[in-house]
Amino acid sequence: MAHARARPHPRQHIRVLVAAAMLLLSSALFTTARFPLAVSARLPNPTTTTRLLLFAGLPSSSPLRAFCPRARPSPATCAAFSSTMAAADNPLLVADFDFPPFDRVEPSHVRPGIRELLTRLEGELEELEKGVEPTWGKLVEPLERITDRLEVIWGMVDHLKAVKDSADLRAAVEEVQPDKVKFQLRLGQSKPIYEAFKAIRNSSDWDSLSDARKRIVEAQINEAVLSGVALEDEQREKFNQIEQELEKLTQKFSENVLDATKKFEKLITDKKEIEGLPATALGLAAQTAVSKGHENATAENGPWVITLDAPSYIPVMQHAQNRALREEVYRAYLTRASSGELDNTNIISQVLKLRLEKAKLLGYKNYAEVSMAQKMATVERVEELLEKLRAASWGHAVKDMEDLKIFAKDSGSPEANDLTHWDLTFWSERLRESKYDINEEELRPYFALPKVMDGLFTLAHKLFGVTVEPADGLAPVWHSDVKFYCVKDSSNSPVAYFYFDPYSRPSEKRGGAWMNVVFSRSRVLARNGLAARLPVAHMVCNQTPPVGDKPSLMTFREVETVFHEFGHALQHMLTKQDEGFVAGIRGVEWDAVELPSQFMENWCYHKNTLLSIAKHYETGETLPEEIYAKLVAAKNFRAGTFSLRQIRFASVDMELHTTYDPNGSLSIYDVDRRVAERTQVLAPLPEDRFLCSFSHIFAGGYAAGYYSYKWAEVLSADAFSAFEDAGLDNEKAIEETGRRFRDTVLALGGGKSPLEVFVSFRGREPSPEPLLRHNGLLPVAA
Repeated sequence: MAHARARPHPRQHIRVLVAAAMLLLSSALFTTARFPLAVSARLPNPTTTTRLLLFAGLPSSSPLRAFCPRARPSPATCAAFSSTMAAADNPLLVADFDFPPFDRVEPSHVRPGIRELLTRLEGELEELEKGVEPTWGKLVEPLERITDRLEVIWGMVDHLKAVKDSADLRAAVEEVQPDKVKFQLRLGQSKPIYEAFKAIRNSSDWDSLSDARKRIVEAQINEAVLSGVALEDEQREKFNQIEQELEKLTQKFSENVLDATKKFEKLITDKKEIEGLPATALGLAAQTAVSKGHENATAENGPWVITLDAPSYIPVMQHAQNRALREEVYRAYLTRASSGELDNTNIISQVLKLRLEKAKLLGYKNYAEVSMAQKMATVERVEELLEKLRAASWGHAVKDMEDLKIFAKDSGSPEANDLTHWDLTFWSERLRESKYDINEEELRPYFALPKVMDGLFTLAHKLFGVTVEPADGLAPVWHSDVKFYCVKDSSNSPVAYFYFDPYSRPSEKRGGAWMNVVFSRSRVLARNGLAARLPVAHMVCNQTPPVGDKPSLMTFREVETVFHEFGHALQHMLTKQDEGFVAGIRGVEWDAVELPSQFMENWCYHKNTLLSIAKHYETGETLPEEIYAKLVAAKNFRAGTFSLRQIRFASVDMELHTTYDPNGSLSIYDVDRRVAERTQVLAPLPEDRFLCSFSHIFAGGYAAGYYSYKWAEVLSADAFSAFEDAGLDNEKAIEETGRRFRDTVLALGGGKSPLEVFVSFRGREPSPEPLLRHNGLLPVAA
């Protein structure tokens, strides 16, 4: 594919002009010591060739070209010079930075930047292998530098693809991704490194190592085995082909979901068609219409554009009285990426075949066993937990459905005897309003984003003794919506930083919410005189954006989501581990990593916390206590139904990765329908294709791991019950318990096993009873 040549960066012209002008003034400038470092380190002796190269960068019209020597540099020298100059202007190749230059990275930087980075890392890896010794300084520390550089730089590109997607960026990533995977395989399959780690484990010094260092060694050996280090010749080649193909397929899966979500647009000009939609939804639909070229659109008079992006889709399902509209939007959402050129069905089939083949190459029966090799659980214990929760939830979910039918019938609804999927959310919302006299849309004015964040940070200060301060302008950002914060300890010293990208941007940003690592805390990578490099994270949400002159007015579920992602960020940022491989969320088993996030959600129902954030954005009035009481009372509304929904997702994930034969006669949809028979009271539609947009397991890190949400929910509910035992109204006890949570769950990272960490905090092993009690699936006395 042909590509237009990138224009030289303006600073490049300036450097060349200045250098050339200085050449005219003094020949003494040709000493290498006086050369700019970025150039002198890679140029031959400063002779006529050097002059030629400097003059070669001048525009052809420049009068300074009259002083250019007549000899011509060799092609190889020109190529080396071009590479050096390109590297100097590529933000992906900046040798050192305090914070990633997100604002400077363009798609055109990705191909040359990643290729040059991989070349450099390959050289460093070769040097490490040549001189490797089974010691921390000669093995682990140089390895950490190599892996960290790749994770930071590729992480920048991968993050931008998630929040600032474009055709050019996709093409660039697709082209260099195989090179990146190839290097990761080369690193993971390095026998010198593998043997050195085994030597440490078998050495007489093993017992003297800290728990964290032992965990690092054990994890590196395990990861090497799972990366195919023990495979030889044809088997290794096949394994590597599988890894390359899986990377490509999962990337394509994600892109198809984003494109299918963007593809659906419903233009509405008759207000009767969207009767029932609240003012916030109408405002967003009109704002979307303006962005699509309907410049005179207003919330009152339209036109309105409905999309499948969550802030648009959910209000339609909850409030649109037009049943036909609900059906159309629901069917479109349920069948995303399941037809035409965006169909993910074949991709899923290929992914499952390759994962099974990979598992067998590694000596496992199925892919779930591969997944469990790096988790707390086993397949048997997962199945046991899911069945226990399913049995506890089923009767409640059946009653949920009966209550809904009765309510719809009593309301005189014509569809009462024929309730189906696009009716459930609508009638659930009406029943909730009737039963608890609470309307989620009427709550929005009390949950303005700035106030919610203030309350969240106040809670973090009370529980964990840290202060969160705005630090906008300190770090480059990728969009004007992004906020940057500094986290400080009780001595007012920075301990971490994080970015927050709150709003939905359907044209370029993938859906969902997530937290990810920018930098990990690390002693080895310390700089600026600090004992350790400070951790940096980013939190990304897709909540309702500001409309007009109003701030972002959040649903209560969006408030919970922000608390959830901040919980992840806290575990990453408040770590006290200085060993980079197990600092923060690194090295934490995947099925325990949701503990802090789900723990933080509980505080959304804590009276003092909620009333501190629930202030009317116009009047400043605090949410009335009677409404707070109704909100708490409604907490477990349809809890059985929502529990079964998660169990369905986790169960179909496990079946597809354990008993399902991707080469057999059953389809993936057959498996889903079979699982739904025991996890869904209302049978799914025959055309249900939710698997085609199930990014968690086909494009994320949750393959044979979606159960982690329920597994960690057991841990988080039990952890929160420690605060209940201490007394939620006892400020001193809450602070003491919060500090203990910080010093164990948040501080220890992957340096101890999750079970050890939990027991350190709770004093015993976890129990599922608090979760069932919190969800109203057990009597309170239990």
